[in-house]
Amino acid sequence: MRHYDLPPLSQLEAFEAAARCLSFTKAADELALTQSAVSRQIKSLEEHFEFPLFRRLHRALRLTEEGQILYQAVTEMLSRLHDVAGRLQRRTESRTLVVTTTPGFAGVWLIPRLASFTGAHPEVDVRISAANEFVNLDRDGIDLAIRYHTQEGVGAHAERLFGEVIFPVCSPRLARDPARPLKKPEDLRQHTLLHMEPNAAGVLQSWGMWLRALKLEGLVPASVLHFSMYDQMIQAALAGHGVALGRSPLIDALLHQRKLVAPFRQTIASPRSYYLIQSAAATRKPEVQAFIAWLRAEANSGTVPVAARVRLD
Repeated sequence: MRHYDLPPLSQLEAFEAAARCLSFTKAADELALTQSAVSRQIKSLEEHFEFPLFRRLHRALRLTEEGQILYQAVTEMLSRLHDVAGRLQRRTESRTLVVTTTPGFAGVWLIPRLASFTGAHPEVDVRISAANEFVNLDRDGIDLAIRYHTQEGVGAHAERLFGEVIFPVCSPRLARDPARPLKKPEDLRQHTLLHMEPNAAGVLQSWGMWLRALKLEGLVPASVLHFSMYDQMIQAALAGHGVALGRSPLIDALLHQRKLVAPFRQTIASPRSYYLIQSAAATRKPEVQAFIAWLRAEANSGTVPVAARVRLD
């Protein structure tokens, strides 16, 4: 078994400070000790090595040759210990949390709110994986999934965050266009409709479903624009490029800020909701549970616009 014949760390710290300052008094002030305490530490260190470390002159200190060699070694050792301790502390304090969800939910709802969580939990490294494909949480090392699906599709173990209603939205400038008024749904024929590309999870993002629910299947818009990502389509609506199908509560903040407006009262109540699914390891991670509590609070604070709802059976 290897044994290191070394003096106590406190003596080495006192020596480093005294050698750097060439003053027991200044070293004592730096270490929050008395001058006599530093002097005793140095004396014990000299007794341990059996040679003097300082030449004590009149109102001055000078390192001996042995003291200079030791000072260089102690400085390097303490510096390395400081760096390693800092890295270990950061590793202990840093917590990684991985969330998978749809690009639309991430871009429109989650990311704009995220600063309130990271501000309260700066030690948590939140990583968002935005994709429409379902992944295996335990296999892929993901803590949480927020999925847009039916209850049957996600299973009984999923926790419902909130439901969703769907209705047309556009920029205030477009809604105020006197040449193309948006007073009733039939007026959509004068406008560009912003479409999402069809996918298995987003069938209700289709204008066909909404128009059919209002018995307007034959409506032909002035033009159409297609998008593969929901947040891209909302950006186009914000820029005034056309009318999109808004999804509440994803866009509630934009409605509240009057960046988007709903020109009509008719909405579709979606059979799909947003569900939270935890990995097997999530219950053992305090940072994940803190994020879940934050998600619940944010979900409960959302509002759904009051409107006449047309249900799809």
